[in-house]
Amino acid sequence: MATMNVSLPDPMKDWVEEQVKGGTYANASDYIRDLIRHDQTSRAALEAAIAEGLSSGRSSRKAEDVMAGAKARLKRG
Repeated sequence: MATMNVSLPDPMKDWVEEQVKGGTYANASDYIRDLIRHDQTSRAALEAAIAEGLSSGRSSRKAEDVMAGAKARLKRG
């Protein structure tokens, strides 16, 4: 396993230490690895959604209709 040194501002360092003290993570490296895994998963899901959207073709709906629908969904919560 490779080693990487990372500089953090004090508030971020304190945050990482608090996460470790909470008992979910064995150490700071464990916490950082978990953050990276979550980022990789999120990024892969976003790339898959983009690819799906691009392959789905053009919509027959007008941009105004799409916006109206989005605004209506926001109002409903």
